Amino acid sequence: MVDITAKSNTLRVATALAIVKVSEQATIDAIHNNAVPKGDVFSMSRAAGLLGVKKTPELLPDCHPMPIEYTGIDYEVNGLEISILVTVKTIYKTGVEVEAMHGASIVALNIYDMLKPLDKGVEIAGIRLLSKKGGKSDFTDKFKDTIRAAVVVCSDSVSSGKKQDKAGAAIADKLVKMNAEIANQEVIPDEPEVIGATLKKYAEQQLDLIIFTGGTGLSPRDVTPESLRPLLDREIPGIAEAMRSYGQDRTPYSMLSRSLAGVKDQSLVLALPGSTNGAAESMDALFPPLLHVFRVFKGIRHDS
Repeated sequence: MVDITAKSNTLRVATALAIVKVSEQATIDAIHNNAVPKGDVFSMSRAAGLLGVKKTPELLPDCHPMPIEYTGIDYEVNGLEISILVTVKTIYKTGVEVEAMHGASIVALNIYDMLKPLDKGVEIAGIRLLSKKGGKSDFTDKFKDTIRAAVVVCSDSVSSGKKQDKAGAAIADKLVKMNAEIANQEVIPDEPEVIGATLKKYAEQQLDLIIFTGGTGLSPRDVTPESLRPLLDREIPGIAEAMRSYGQDRTPYSMLSRSLAGVKDQSLVLALPGSTNGAAESMDALFPPLLHVFRVFKGIRHDS
């Protein structure tokens, strides 16, 4: 199976269409009059479709088991064609397109099975996905081609050369993958004056994104949040909450992080954990949806 542990839960919706064609109007009349020998075609096929949706991962080896929170099955009869619409919803890490298509196919097969004694010309005309939504692709907001960013590692041990920077490198790698321009990447000691001066320097350069990593823990030298907070125009608590929530699903120690997020002039400022995993996972938790903030800064509508 594909590894989806880095993904976040979002509302996932998919609708699939299947079409069954019969060869004569008498077949349609039999369905409407509940005169098919095997029983109520639409009700029995709906039940079969519900089972098909639920059992998708049991039959398709690369499909992840997931909580199915809604399945709707609707029919439309147009002449000699029966259109089957299957909509599936979940709040999970991966989509439900295959579940919707599998459900539609099972409904169509059950209709075929029930009608074949009456109509030797019944056929399944096609199965396809009509729509889907959910996941990161629905929350990727690129109002401009390039985000200019700075990455600042706050660490006494790294700045003195005793340790190698890994967290800053992990953040930079994530930024490059989302086509951001890294204007600068530097290491500074855990000194409040230096941290504050670094924020002011990059804000004056009008960078879009200023990311600090390190100094968000509970040791006496962890002073990044205290150094940044007085200089912010406003905090954005939900961003830090999202990082901690995402991290808490992976390690119980994430609740100890004092990650911070806010705005300085037109720059988005983030203070991420200093561990490599903590920094990388925080980036996974926030991007690409967080890019929408730059559209908000510019007063641009989401649908423009």
